Amino acid sequence: MKNMNQLMKQAKKMQEQLLKAQDALGTQTVEGTAGGGVVTVVATGHKVIQSITIKPEAVDPEDVEMLQDLVLAAVNDALKKADELSQSQLGSLTKGMNLPF
Repeated sequence: MKNMNQLMKQAKKMQEQLLKAQDALGTQTVEGTAGGGVVTVVATGHKVIQSITIKPEAVDPEDVEMLQDLVLAAVNDALKKADELSQSQLGSLTKGMNLPF
């Protein structure tokens, strides 16, 4: 029974560490870019888009599709970086557990 209590304490401690790390992700940001930096997207570690910046040279009324592609690429880049941040922050805590973030 002593081992079970010890195991429960370890599980509770790990859960607290995991929750703390997940909360911290919400305050950290990543930046995705496209087109050599003409479109920039800032997202949190929780994959919440905070801002999108488009430089004037990216806006061509004759080529709206290009701007749409640049925004899409920058958003996807930011979300990929948010996944990488999550993996680096939470990966050591959940190693071998195969938990979704």
